[in-house]
Amino acid sequence: MKKCVSLGLAPSFGFGDRTGLATPGHVAAMKRCGDGITAIYPQQSIREMTRTKRTPQQVMDDAMQGAENAGWTGDIGADADHLKVPQDVDVTAEVGFTFFTIDPSDDVDQKADDYDEATLRERFKGARNDATWYDDYLGKTIKLATGSVIDLDQQACMRAAVKYGKAISRALKLGDYIKEVNEKSGNDYEIELSVDETDQPTTLAEHYIIADQCLRGGMKLVSLAPRFIGDFEKGVDFKGDLASLEASLKDHAAVSDSLGPYKLSLHSGSDKVSMYGILASSTRGRFHVKTAGTSYLEALRVVARHDSSSFREIIDFSRGRYETDKATYHVSATLADAPLPSDADDATLESEYLEMWKDVPVGKGFTKPGRQILHCTFGSVLTDAKFGKIVHDCLKAHPDTYIEVLDDHFGRHLDALRSGM
Repeated sequence: MKKCVSLGLAPSFGFGDRTGLATPGHVAAMKRCGDGITAIYPQQSIREMTRTKRTPQQVMDDAMQGAENAGWTGDIGADADHLKVPQDVDVTAEVGFTFFTIDPSDDVDQKADDYDEATLRERFKGARNDATWYDDYLGKTIKLATGSVIDLDQQACMRAAVKYGKAISRALKLGDYIKEVNEKSGNDYEIELSVDETDQPTTLAEHYIIADQCLRGGMKLVSLAPRFIGDFEKGVDFKGDLASLEASLKDHAAVSDSLGPYKLSLHSGSDKVSMYGILASSTRGRFHVKTAGTSYLEALRVVARHDSSSFREIIDFSRGRYETDKATYHVSATLADAPLPSDADDATLESEYLEMWKDVPVGKGFTKPGRQILHCTFGSVLTDAKFGKIVHDCLKAHPDTYIEVLDDHFGRHLDALRSGM
């Protein structure tokens, strides 16, 4: 099998696979409509590996063997996602991952944007040790190519220090470790920084300081994932004003151009079809899109079409797990938003829990709340002795159906992105 490589500034698309059987469908979509976009087939976060009881080696082998069997000859990147500690780097670097996504979200002060003046100043005293960079930015004004201006006044710098001071320190330390591990082994590598898992959007001032600190610190930063405006909930299309998002994306892209350049990364990228063209055009093709759970949902579509009684059982099981499993996700669906299996026929259940493209307006992604219920409970289903076996057995018995639905599903994602390039 070929080795994974770093992809640099080329537009890229990450195909997460929680079953180990999705890569042939991913390859089919890329072959048909992925011209100009590079592929990351091995992609899994440490959290996802834990929930699915898979090892980094299994993730790598399943994706690379699947790509080879499907006849893929292009470059392949490999994303070790949501890395938090050195041990995460060790186990993923050892098996050949090349794209290391640092996640310092545990050290982000999620309430920083809501602090009043007195609280902010008090918190700033404690953040000063990490934010040694504070004086370097205070009072600066940055004019962006879009015409927007970033005023790094006292409020902006203090809030950035309180919100992201510890996170930046953690990111720099982990970035140094990633560099050390890969240079020691002679492996090529690149780094993405994720600061998107926050309650409030990342301001331009925060983006500028975070990226500038990483680059000054010698980080091989190829991509940065801010928390964009609007809602990027799991399993459904973008929620928010597209015109406002476009203006914001152009400003964030201007920051990356002025400092890097580096790509802007969209996490929770599955099914956000309505904004893909805007992302591609606003960044002038310097983007990375990360998907994961949507391939699992398409696996359940295979079950729905070939074993409807088991699909009903999986829905019941997932509804029982949802309140617990949704804790680590940004979702708004409630159990009352989707019908009980006993109250609907097979076609309605597929539509309400998975949705069908024929029901979706052109240029839009999926929006049904039932998808979120199934999305959040993937770990519980796949590691359950009964239901995990049902899903895998069905996919192995009907590989052509899985390829077909994934090709159609991701083809719409890739076509929407290419429309803006």
